[in-house]
Formats: sequence, C-alpha cells, structure tokens
Amino acid sequence: MLQMISGEMLPTSGKIFSTGSISWPVGFAGSFHPDLTGVQNTRFVARIYGLDTDEVIDFVSDFADLGDHFFLPFRTYSSGMRARLAFGVSMAIPFDTYLIDEVTAVGDANFRKKSNEVLHARLANSGAIVVSHSMPTLNEICDSGAVLENGHLTFYSDLDEAIAHHMRNMNQR
Repeated sequence: MLQMISGEMLPTSGKIFSTGSISWPVGFAGSFHPDLTGVQNTRFVARIYGLDTDEVIDFVSDFADLGDHFFLPFRTYSSGMRARLAFGVSMAIPFDTYLIDEVTAVGDANFRKKSNEVLHARLANSGAIVVSHSMPTLNEICDSGAVLENGHLTFYSDLDEAIAHHMRNMNQR
C-alpha cells in the first residue's frame, strides 16, 4: 500500500489521488548512492526537492550526529549510521504527508528521543500514513485508522475501532 501511495508501484485497479506532497517511506536508505558521502547524498536529495542545500545539510549533520563519517562514502556506514542518515534526510524535507512503515527511530535512547521529537514536530503541520503492528506506536501517532485485508481498505475515524478490527482478524488466525 505504501509503495502505491508513494508512486513506487502502480495499483492494479483504481486510482490514488493526492493534492499534496508525499514522502518516501521515512528512514528508507535504498536510494542513497554507496560511493557518495553522506553530505553528497544529502545535497542530492535537497536539490531534487529544490531546497537550500546548505540548510538541509546543516539539519542532517546536526540531527544524524555522524561526525566525520558524514564526509565518508555511504558504503562505509554501519546499518545504524545508514538509518540515522536516512531518518535525518527524511525529516529534513517538509512533506504534507509522511509515509511511516513500522520503525520510526533507531539508535540509543537519546537518538530515539530526538527522533520522536522531530517527527512529532513535523506531524504538527503534516499528516502521516503509518503502517505498524505496534499498538502503542499507533496510539501515540494516529487519531484514525484503516484495516487492509484481502485487497479492501476499511477506514475508521476512531482509531480504537480500527485496532479492534485488526485484533479480531489476528485472533481468527
């Protein structure tokens, strides 16, 4: 579903309409070039979105806290460093809607706290589509929900009703 909303995959039937900008899945690092540095990858993404590259680089540098590794090729990064850069770049770009698939933050407690603070700041002016099996995560971020089953999406304006529907499905299995 997130792939179709982001435009990565076309739906087999129906159409998806949007009147605003939609992020790639938050924290996705698959589009970073392995031979470019963190700075170069960040600059490239900023240019795609027509943003001030220096501002985006400053934000990501401060947020991801990679130190000198920010100036090394992405291929040399550990998985945690990749995730920090990816989440930082995701949060540096202002979108109308953020796509969030399960994990929204990695790293130590301080980095997770910083990540949650930045995410909540972004969501104060933006929406999100969150895919998660974590009920605490959904309760923290969402105020409505949807259940996708057998190719059909059922929307609930009350998050608790969506969670109850999901839990019934899980108990039937």
